[in-house]
Amino acid sequence: MQTVNRIDPLRDAVGALRREGPLALVPTMGALHEGHLTLVREARRRAAHVAVSIFVNPRQFGAGEDLAAYPRRLAEDSALLAAEGVALLWAPTAEVMYPAGYATNIAVTGVSDGLCGAARPGHFDGVATVVCKLFNQVRPDLALFGEKDWQQLAVIRRMARDLDLVRPHVDRIIGVPTVREADGLAMSSRNAYLTPAERAAAAALPRAMQAAIARIAAGTPVDAALAELVAALHAGGFAAVDYAALCDAGTLAPLAERGTGPARLLVAARIGRARLIDNMAA
Repeated sequence: MQTVNRIDPLRDAVGALRREGPLALVPTMGALHEGHLTLVREARRRAAHVAVSIFVNPRQFGAGEDLAAYPRRLAEDSALLAAEGVALLWAPTAEVMYPAGYATNIAVTGVSDGLCGAARPGHFDGVATVVCKLFNQVRPDLALFGEKDWQQLAVIRRMARDLDLVRPHVDRIIGVPTVREADGLAMSSRNAYLTPAERAAAAALPRAMQAAIARIAAGTPVDAALAELVAALHAGGFAAVDYAALCDAGTLAPLAERGTGPARLLVAARIGRARLIDNMAA
């Protein structure tokens, strides 16, 4: 596995790999877990070579968020990726990604406006900007993202279509289903923030979501089912719920009632030092 942290050697490495066949990109912020490795394995299945980026992107963290505390384990992550057969690790510094005088920002309206976009102003501008830069730097034939960050996936797909980063009518932004722990909690680097007691309590999140989906399917009004979900999380040890919403799976427009098209239940809730997000088909 090649590891590069400057643009010129990256372009040389990418050029050599792409001459041998399709190149897949898995963008990450490091602190890798089984969910990330699942993305890598799916990328290997779909492409001749896999590139992984590790970059803790300061532009997607707001004031008072956990940028300084976000786990950084480059040596351990590198060993995991090498063992998975990754061809290229792109690990730029903040100075390489955003050099002195950097002044460009990408904003994707609509799908980014509610949910985490409302709770974390500017977050998805930072996501769209860094992912666009990663696409331009690595020039992948396809890129893979976890469905746990469903709104992020929608923002990236919209950005890629709008800026002609993918061919029309060809989905090169691949969503991979959420990988879960044995008790149902979605895998996340932020799970490492939880104490043992908080980690045990956090399993209430997927259980409450499954119960809400079942209630809605049985005819309970959406507002009532969501209120019960929030109450269950508070009773289970969560300090706050940023949002719990039933949305159109594509546009993320809120749904007051369950229709006939694909829908998604999305939740963000806080326990201990962690803000956990999850979503499920509903």
